[in-house]
Amino acid sequence: MSPTRSQADRDAMTVEIGFALLTGVFVAALTFGVAVSPLLFLQLSRNATGALLAGAASVAGIAFVWRVVRVLRRFGDRRSGPGALAE
Repeated sequence: MSPTRSQADRDAMTVEIGFALLTGVFVAALTFGVAVSPLLFLQLSRNATGALLAGAASVAGIAFVWRVVRVLRRFGDRRSGPGALAE
């Protein structure tokens, strides 16, 4: 059976999940904006615009998942690393 977590541990994980989601949304929005920026300067056909938007949405989704996983893995590594408190 796994040991029960303290309220502080649960709160820390909640804050870390919120931080991961918030920064993931920010990174995804920034990535999407950069990916669609050629639309501001180029006159593309309707099909090309749709393809660019679909590609930008895909890249933004990947960036979101990458950021969330990266933040949560780093949090887990810090908690189980050499400086972590033993229970």
